[in-house]
Parts: sequence; C-alpha cells; structure tokens
Amino acid sequence: MTNFSDVIKSSFANHKVKAMLNILYTANWISSHQNEFFKQYGLSPQQYNILRILRGAKQPIKVQTIKERMVERAPNLTRLTDKLCDKNLIERIPFADDRRVVLITITEEGLKLLESITTENPVTHLLDNLNEKEALELSDLLDKLRG
Repeated sequence: MTNFSDVIKSSFANHKVKAMLNILYTANWISSHQNEFFKQYGLSPQQYNILRILRGAKQPIKVQTIKERMVERAPNLTRLTDKLCDKNLIERIPFADDRRVVLITITEEGLKLLESITTENPVTHLLDNLNEKEALELSDLLDKLRG
C-alpha cells in the first residue's frame, strides 16, 4: 500500500489536514483514471454520467433535472449535451407546454454504448484494494464528512 505522505513527500499539521489533502489527491487520481478510460469511447466522465442519468430516467427529462442528478456538477451542461447530440447518443425534444423547456432522452445508440461500457466495469476496479465492508465504511465516512 502506498502511503500518501510518502507519495507527496510531506508531513502535515494534523490528521484532518492530511485526510483532506488525501481526499483531494485521490479525487484527482480517480478523475485521471476515468478520463483515460472514457477516452476510448469518445466520452468524458460527465458525458457518461449524463447517459446513465437518462437511461435511469426511462423517459425524457428536463435539462435541469439532469443537472440536479449529476455526480459532478457541470456548468457547461449545454456544451456537453450538444456533443452527445452530435454523436447521436441523445436527442432533444421540444416541450409542448413551454417552448423554453427542452426534454432530453437517450437514443438506442446511446443505450448500446452504455451497455458496452457497463460490461467493462469502468470505475469499480479502482476499489479492488477494498473489501465490501471497507467500501461501505469509506462511503459512510464520506457521507459523514459532507454532513
């Protein structure tokens, strides 16, 4: 096991400072692995997240709903959805009651792409060093951190 202190060659004022910096370091490490993984599919992790949200919704949903459900908040959601539309992975549907509102749905092509990605288990292999009990404990601690 690689010790965070050894990796960045630093000491810390206390364990809380070390924990916070370790969380940030680990988040960047995960992000880097995700970016590399999704690159082979021509996607970003945020675009993958949008596709998962749309698949789970099972019906067209508003852009605002996507924004609320995203794991990583994306201020550039319009640009992300534009790229997914260009790739024919999602579709925009005008909302009959209000022309300002647009609904988004996943296409068959988007569902097929998600299926091929899901079979490769894109994220959980990063947790291979944890058993189920440790993964639950980590998740609970992160929930506690956010209060």
